[in-house]
Order: sequence, then C-alpha cells, then structure tokens
Amino acid sequence: MTVTIRDVARLAGVSASSVCRALATPDKVRAATRDRVQQAAAQLGYHPNRVARGLSTGRTGNLGLVVPDIANPFFSGVVKAVQNRAHECDFSVLPADTDEDVATEIELIHTLTKQVDGFLLCAPRAGDEDLRSVSGDIPVVMLNRRVGRIPSVIFDNADGVRQVITHLVALRHRRIAYVAGPKTSWVNHERARALRTLTASMGLELVEAGNVSPTYVGGVAVADVLLAASVTAVIAYNDMIALGLISQITARGVRVPQDISVVGFDDIPTADLVNPPLTTVSQPKERFGRTAVDLLVDVLGDRERPGSSRRAAPMQLVVRKTTAPNPKEFS
Repeated sequence: MTVTIRDVARLAGVSASSVCRALATPDKVRAATRDRVQQAAAQLGYHPNRVARGLSTGRTGNLGLVVPDIANPFFSGVVKAVQNRAHECDFSVLPADTDEDVATEIELIHTLTKQVDGFLLCAPRAGDEDLRSVSGDIPVVMLNRRVGRIPSVIFDNADGVRQVITHLVALRHRRIAYVAGPKTSWVNHERARALRTLTASMGLELVEAGNVSPTYVGGVAVADVLLAASVTAVIAYNDMIALGLISQITARGVRVPQDISVVGFDDIPTADLVNPPLTTVSQPKERFGRTAVDLLVDVLGDRERPGSSRRAAPMQLVVRKTTAPNPKEFS
C-alpha cells in the first residue's frame, strides 16, 4: 500500500501543507513541527514525490553535471561520485559531455538551465566572462576551476607538481619535459606555471613539448618529439597521455624507466594495471565529487556565500615502476 502525504500528516498531527513545507523547506518551519513530520515520514517509510515537490517549491530536484570528456576515466569517476552523493541528498543528476569543445559546453549549459536547480561544471573550458554570465543566471559550483567569486572545489595542483619534481630530483633528473593538455584547461595552466616556477628556482631544464589532446592518441603523437629533445624524464598532463607516450616510446626501442622516466596525473584505474605500472599523482575522485555536491546543495540552501572554495583532499604522488634514476647520472 502506497504511503501518502496525508498518512504522514495524520500520524504527525499536522496539515498536509505543513508536511510539504517540513520536507521541502525544513528551515522555514518550527523545529518541533519539522521533527514530528520527519519522524512520521521515517516511521511510515514515506518518500516525497519529486514531481509534486517541484510544483510546490519551483525546484526540479535535478543537478546538471557538465564534463569535458566522460570517456576519460578520471571524469567518469567524478560522475559516479557526484551521482552517488546527489542521490543521498535526494537529487538526480543530468550529465552532459562537451567532447572538449567550448561552444558545445556553453550550448549544453543553456539547454539544461530550465531542467536543473544548479550546475556542477567539471574543469570547464569556457572563458571567464562566459562562466560569470552563467553563474549570474543559475547557481553554479565549479570543479577544478577558479573564476572570481564563483564557488569552486579544487585540488592543490602546485603541491602535486612539487611532489613530482621532488621525486625526479631525488633520482638526479635535470632535463625534464612537460606534455601539456588542452590550451583551454585551467588545470593545465596551473600545472605549467608551477613547473616553470619550481624548475627555474632549482636550476633545472624544463622542455615544454606543447599542447596535445588529453588522450592516449595525444601521448602517442608527441613521443618522437620528446625522444628528439633528449630529456631523461617526462611529466604528462594526465595518465592517458602518459600511457600513450609509454606505448610509443617502447615501440621505438626505448626502455621505461631504464632510459626515460614518465609521470602522469590522475591515477586512473588502468595506471596500476599496465606494464610497467605508472607513477602518477593521485586525485581522490570520490571525495572530489562528493565535496562538490555538498557545496552546491549549500549554495541552493543559501548556506554558502559567493566566493567560497573548498579543497577536496591533498594530491598524493604514487610511485610505481615508470620512474628510475637518471641513467646519465648513475651510469
């Protein structure tokens, strides 16, 4: 037998409209009433009808989630974490994949605006002005991007870079390459800036190999450029690039890590399954997604001021088998 809102009202000793308010906007009813309603709903196993609640509150119960490439294991992990946490908060998630295209990203946001209560924009590629414009129309939380006073959840990319460089210097590497990701990626700019600052301060040579597609194919394409540059270690924008790079380097007869060391970012599931297992910087995707949902829910409930940001969790270098001492120093 289906439990109705009237059943909850009868058990709690309040009106049906009071039940609606207590469940939809609990901060706007007296604590005693809210507690009675919530206890009655729990006792009866009542779950609000999302459509009916939307009619009474003007809310859809949906959160929009926009990602650059859902096929990338890092982003698919974030999507899963967001969906799990949103479900716990009684929201549905409408995911959208931009395929790394700025125009598509903006178009999808405008298309979904009337269907969601707010957006989670994961590593958005759009310009600052476009993102400010979007945030003026609907609540927005950004993941791995910071623009003005738009609430955001970020990782400490500078610290991740510091851990990588510290590791490579300990292995006596002095000429290090960086394979950059998309030009429109804020994270890429943050990592490149940190690398330039740190390598310059330590007297290291940094070879910038240019921007490539953040995919396995992108890594394959840049391999010969790196071999010609005579570097002893390579830092890739992400693990997908690093894996493609290792594959092509190995095909050329160059050994990893005996001849050249490779480090990635993200710690995707396959990073520990390839041979040799990839040294990479781990970014806790589950906590990242959950923290972002919590922040957006707070924004929707007016419990968070604009300009706030949260750190999901520290990055952590995971040393595996693709880094080794510089062969030119230890020969």
